Amino acid sequence: MDKPINLLSFDFGTKRIGAAFASNPNTQPIVMAPISAKDGIPNWQILDALVNEWHAQAFVVGIPYNMDGSISEMAIRARKFANRISARFDCPCYLVDERLSTQAAKQEHLQSGGGTDWKKHGVDGIAAALILQSWFSETEHRLSTVPF
Repeated sequence: MDKPINLLSFDFGTKRIGAAFASNPNTQPIVMAPISAKDGIPNWQILDALVNEWHAQAFVVGIPYNMDGSISEMAIRARKFANRISARFDCPCYLVDERLSTQAAKQEHLQSGGGTDWKKHGVDGIAAALILQSWFSETEHRLSTVPF
């Protein structure tokens, strides 16, 4: 990656959407409070404020494939969310396979001494940060990597 780009990353959920920010692959992403959602539809006012505050130039959304690589209902919904934010903010949205990111986020949280009240402790944001780190670690970035 030649120059920094302000990226907001999201771990899609139907009740909460994890969020993280980074502009440089050499720094730890900033974990944010989750965005509330109703049946997968985000609180747009909060999302609008985040995009403005962090001067987002692009987004990264995790796509939760099934373990066998097939497309889950949540993967379809996450892709729909990605399409919506890309259109709403007229910015590219990159997609990342995020199988097991929530489990990895829980492990990371527990290893740092955190408790098991996942809603209270913000593992959604940790998952979003892991998704963003995955995107940075890829050698080739594409606007769309999901085959549907």
